[in-house]
Amino acid sequence: MKYIYTATFIPNEDGSKYYCRVTDLPGCITTGNSIDDAIEMITDAASGWLVVAEDEGNEIPVATPQHQLDIPDNATCSIIRIDTLAYRAATDTKSVRKNVSLPAGYVD
Repeated sequence: MKYIYTATFIPNEDGSKYYCRVTDLPGCITTGNSIDDAIEMITDAASGWLVVAEDEGNEIPVATPQHQLDIPDNATCSIIRIDTLAYRAATDTKSVRKNVSLPAGYVD
Protein backbone atom coordinates (compact mmCIF):
# COMPACT_ATOMS: atom_id res chain seq x y z
CA MET A 1 0.00 0.00 0.00
CA LYS A 2 1.02 3.59 -0.51
CA TYR A 3 0.38 6.26 2.10
CA ILE A 4 1.00 10.00 2.38
CA TYR A 5 1.38 11.74 5.75
CA THR A 6 2.70 15.03 7.06
CA ALA A 7 5.82 14.87 9.20
CA THR A 8 6.91 17.71 11.47
CA PHE A 9 10.56 18.54 12.19
CA ILE A 10 11.64 20.61 15.18
CA PRO A 11 15.30 21.63 15.48
CA ASN A 12 17.05 21.50 18.84
CA GLU A 13 18.45 24.74 20.35
CA ASP A 14 21.66 24.79 18.29
CA GLY A 15 20.12 23.31 15.13
CA SER A 16 22.37 20.24 15.19
CA LYS A 17 19.53 17.71 15.46
CA TYR A 18 15.89 17.46 14.47
CA TYR A 19 13.09 15.87 16.46
CA CYS A 20 10.54 14.50 14.01
CA ARG A 21 7.17 12.84 14.20
CA VAL A 22 4.09 11.87 12.25
CA THR A 23 1.22 13.12 14.38
CA ASP A 24 -1.31 10.79 12.73
CA LEU A 25 0.72 7.69 13.71
CA PRO A 26 0.84 7.53 17.54
CA GLY A 27 4.38 6.90 18.79
CA CYS A 28 5.97 7.42 15.37
CA ILE A 29 8.86 9.61 16.54
CA THR A 30 12.56 9.75 15.72
CA THR A 31 15.49 12.16 15.37
CA GLY A 32 17.96 13.09 12.65
CA ASN A 33 21.29 14.91 12.45
CA SER A 34 20.15 17.06 9.52
CA ILE A 35 16.85 17.73 7.81
CA ASP A 36 17.75 15.21 5.08
CA ASP A 37 18.65 12.59 7.69
CA ALA A 38 15.48 13.36 9.64
CA ILE A 39 13.31 12.88 6.54
CA GLU A 40 14.93 9.48 5.91
CA MET A 41 14.57 8.48 9.55
CA ILE A 42 10.90 9.46 9.86
CA THR A 43 10.05 7.79 6.54
CA ASP A 44 11.68 4.58 7.81
CA ALA A 45 9.90 4.86 11.18
CA ALA A 46 6.52 5.48 9.53
CA SER A 47 7.11 2.58 7.14
CA GLY A 48 7.79 0.24 10.05
CA TRP A 49 4.76 1.57 11.94
CA LEU A 50 2.47 0.98 8.96
CA VAL A 51 3.86 -2.49 8.15
CA VAL A 52 3.19 -3.62 11.72
CA ALA A 53 -0.31 -2.12 11.61
CA GLU A 54 -1.05 -3.91 8.34
CA ASP A 55 0.31 -7.23 9.65
CA GLU A 56 -1.71 -7.03 12.86
CA GLY A 57 -4.89 -5.87 11.15
CA ASN A 58 -4.92 -2.56 13.03
CA GLU A 59 -6.80 0.41 11.67
CA ILE A 60 -4.61 2.69 9.57
CA PRO A 61 -5.28 6.35 10.46
CA VAL A 62 -6.34 8.69 7.70
CA ALA A 63 -3.89 11.52 7.10
CA THR A 64 -4.98 14.83 8.64
CA PRO A 65 -4.81 17.82 6.26
CA GLN A 66 -1.88 20.11 7.17
CA HIS A 67 -4.10 23.09 7.91
CA GLN A 68 -5.82 21.03 10.65
CA LEU A 69 -2.59 19.93 12.38
CA ASP A 70 -1.35 21.60 15.56
CA ILE A 71 2.12 22.58 14.34
CA PRO A 72 4.60 24.34 16.68
CA ASP A 73 5.90 27.73 15.49
CA ASN A 74 9.49 26.49 15.14
CA ALA A 75 8.52 23.34 13.20
CA THR A 76 9.00 22.58 9.54
CA CYS A 77 6.53 20.30 7.79
CA SER A 78 7.11 17.88 4.96
CA ILE A 79 4.92 15.45 3.11
CA ILE A 80 6.33 11.93 3.27
CA ARG A 81 5.28 9.08 1.04
CA ILE A 82 5.40 5.53 2.34
CA ASP A 83 5.21 2.44 0.14
CA THR A 84 4.88 -0.56 2.45
CA LEU A 85 5.32 -3.08 -0.38
CA ALA A 86 8.67 -1.53 -1.33
CA TYR A 87 9.65 -1.34 2.35
CA ARG A 88 8.83 -5.02 2.83
CA ALA A 89 10.87 -5.96 -0.24
CA ALA A 90 13.86 -3.94 0.97
CA THR A 91 13.78 -5.26 4.54
CA ASP A 92 12.59 -8.85 4.07
CA THR A 93 15.21 -11.24 5.44
CA LYS A 94 13.50 -14.50 4.55
CA SER A 95 15.58 -16.86 2.46
CA VAL A 96 14.09 -18.26 -0.70
CA ARG A 97 15.20 -21.48 -2.37
CA LYS A 98 15.52 -21.30 -6.14
CA ASN A 99 16.53 -23.94 -8.63
CA VAL A 100 18.69 -22.56 -11.40
CA SER A 101 19.66 -24.09 -14.72
CA LEU A 102 22.98 -23.05 -16.24
CA PRO A 103 24.39 -23.87 -19.68
CA ALA A 104 26.77 -26.88 -19.51
CA GLY A 105 29.78 -24.72 -20.46
CA TYR A 106 29.44 -22.72 -17.21
CA VAL A 107 29.53 -25.70 -14.86
CA ASP A 108 32.85 -27.20 -13.69
